[in-house]
Amino acid sequence: EVQLVESGGGLVQPGGSLRLSCAASGFTFNKYAMSWVRQAPGKGREWVSTINTSGGSATYTDSAKGRFTISRDNAKNTVYLQMNRLKPEDTAVYHCARSPYWVATGPSPTDYWGQGTQVTVSS
Repeated sequence: EVQLVESGGGLVQPGGSLRLSCAASGFTFNKYAMSWVRQAPGKGREWVSTINTSGGSATYTDSAKGRFTISRDNAKNTVYLQMNRLKPEDTAVYHCARSPYWVATGPSPTDYWGQGTQVTVSS
């Protein structure tokens, strides 16, 4: 059974930072790209970032470029999202997701998602 468990969310002031983690189990982690997607209140799910199987390449939505960094540790079956210079519009539930493959030019597809962790950016 595929399981994805996120942690690290919370309340942060604008301009602050958070590091999200996602522990994966139930599949061969280093065979899959991994993604982060988010859902803000009253809005649809939005792709944020994807990292390829080795961790050597990543893609980001435009609003995340230069502020967010995705990484992974294949020895720990864990993917991370370092978020800096956070803005109120980053407020959302952030979900870790498994991607069957990595797309170099845009959002990668996802097939399993975790329950998510709440990120609230507010003064």
